[in-house]
Amino acid sequence: MPATATIPPPPPPVLPPISYGALPLATRYLLSPLAGFTNLPFRRIVRSIGGLGLATTDLVNARGLLEGSAKSLELVETCPEDQPLSVQLFGSDPELMARASQWLEARGVQSIDINMGCPVSKVTKTGSGASMMCRRDDALVLVERVVNSVKLPVTVKMRLGWDENNLTAPEFARAFEEVGVAAVAVHGRTRAQGFSGVVNRAGIKAVVEAVRRIPVIGNGDIRSVADAARMLSETGCHGISVGRGALANPWIFKQFDQWERTGRCDPAGGFDDRLDLLRRQLDYAVELRGPDRSIPYFRKMGHWYLKSMFVPAHLRNAFQQAQTQTDLQQVLGRIVDHGPTTGSRHEALPDLHIPVPSGPVEHW
Repeated sequence: MPATATIPPPPPPVLPPISYGALPLATRYLLSPLAGFTNLPFRRIVRSIGGLGLATTDLVNARGLLEGSAKSLELVETCPEDQPLSVQLFGSDPELMARASQWLEARGVQSIDINMGCPVSKVTKTGSGASMMCRRDDALVLVERVVNSVKLPVTVKMRLGWDENNLTAPEFARAFEEVGVAAVAVHGRTRAQGFSGVVNRAGIKAVVEAVRRIPVIGNGDIRSVADAARMLSETGCHGISVGRGALANPWIFKQFDQWERTGRCDPAGGFDDRLDLLRRQLDYAVELRGPDRSIPYFRKMGHWYLKSMFVPAHLRNAFQQAQTQTDLQQVLGRIVDHGPTTGSRHEALPDLHIPVPSGPVEHW
């Protein structure tokens, strides 16, 4: 973030270390589950930069995992450097969720996260995701079943509630703590809001005040050190989870960690730094999927790299049109020759805002 080079960040907090049960986290700054993005190649990139306390996978269908779905199995792919790792499961059947958790425990995952926050209709209509915020008894049975099925720390990611008339997160968090959940993460909006409006930090604070001892992780609209400082100070939360902010700025966790330890932080990388990350992540995608399948797999991520590098639209489009690895490398060569449309190759570039889904949440 260029602003960190000229505007002093706010004073860092003085907070105790954070842990999920017996699992200590190196920092209180976490990578949120983000559909289509928090895959193994991106997690490897963010981890290599530093500052990350825990990464969580894209949400994984518990039934699909147990049935051996290729998509589900790919989502939980990991490697030795991808530690500690939490897998986020969604589903409404307690037995399937418990069995999927045991399957993951047997394969060395460090934590299980239960999704109760996804607002997308294809998830909520199955009784999963944010729809569970409307069914306290069912949710409690499911969570307790998962907690009792594994020795791993189990966490829950949720929204504040279904809508403004049903802000159930504080009640749910208190009940989940009683059955052994190790932490809860809260996105400060309701399901009805989708990503509209602003994050309700007072709502997150109510969740913090509802629990007795487990960490509460604040989530939503965190794109800078100033945003992180505001979330920590106004809610009293114990940690922060970032999704889209990390797409725009993969250095964000390192910046948070530097800020907490020293009161200052380095700016995000410039054009050449981002180009290096893009190429490395593309290589990781090739390792995971092979040369041909990695191209469509990487297009969505490549788009945001190139936007953050201020690459002109015609070259971004050429990147998206590439059909072979040779095509990709030729386009990247043209991008190198052209450079950014604003700023320099070596200095921090202007901030990039990653848009969120818009329109009625029922249509997502």
